[in-house]
Amino acid sequence: MFGRFCAAVAALVLTAGSAAADPAQLTPEQQAELQKLTILRDSLKPVHGAVQLPGAKAALQLGSGYYFLNADDAKKVITQGWGNPPDAADGVLGIVFPEGKSFIDSSWGAVVTYNPTLYVSDKDAKTADYNKLLSDMQAGEADDNAQRQKTGFAARHLVGWAQPPQYEASRHDLIWARELQFGDEAEHTLNYDVRHLGRYGVLSLNMVATMSDLPNVKPAAETLARIAEFEPGARYADYKDGDKTAGYGLAGLVAAGAGLLVAKKLGLLAVLLVFAKKGIVLILAAVGGGWAWIRRRFSKPAPALPAVEPVEEQVTEPADT
Repeated sequence: MFGRFCAAVAALVLTAGSAAADPAQLTPEQQAELQKLTILRDSLKPVHGAVQLPGAKAALQLGSGYYFLNADDAKKVITQGWGNPPDAADGVLGIVFPEGKSFIDSSWGAVVTYNPTLYVSDKDAKTADYNKLLSDMQAGEADDNAQRQKTGFAARHLVGWAQPPQYEASRHDLIWARELQFGDEAEHTLNYDVRHLGRYGVLSLNMVATMSDLPNVKPAAETLARIAEFEPGARYADYKDGDKTAGYGLAGLVAAGAGLLVAKKLGLLAVLLVFAKKGIVLILAAVGGGWAWIRRRFSKPAPALPAVEPVEEQVTEPADT
């Protein structure tokens, strides 16, 4: 049923054009699918301001530009909204969205996770060969895809870097972006990875979008990285001689996003997740005015949210490590 629905909406877009597409032409069955997503969106409970992440010994200072969905709501978005396998939501702490946007919009959502990798050394910041790493990650896709297809999910292909890894030494942030193709989908998925390194692990904000969103996501990633901060004592600069370490550097951290089987081949214990944004979400974005029609037809008016004053950024001078 879902495949027929996608084909019908895609045909509507191609024949009528995105500006003129009229979702009212959809069948009752197709409208019911749209209504399910609307109900999901309206059931979510956004959180504003400062968000504590106790398990990570960290916090997100959202200010007025973002909102947060907790772990339960994030799981619904990742699986029901974006069509990922259920285990893709394991360990997810929440999702950050830009204020005024939701999972259905042509925008990004940053999946928040914490991995207790221990201390990841940044000594290879200037020597890591990320082009070779990309080739290694692509070469190891076959086993991961065999497992995905056994469980009924489309194969995943790492097309290349949308942005090669870059390290911000003053904040200990590692940022990179991957272009991914799921199955034979024409619209490729963008995973823009923001990693904030700490003394005991790594806080991840994985921005999930589509490649057409890249011009907007790239500057947003640099801003988003600054909302995350570890508590005193858990910051990267708090490292002391004798602390346990991850056993790999920044290149290993990037490779950990390749998938479970690839990471095992590369000798990595920590695995960071890859997410899809596909199917109905992409098609609705292509419809253009269609989502506004859905809001009018199915949504209840949302209550006005109080304005949240931006939180002044606290800059901590890094210690020698």
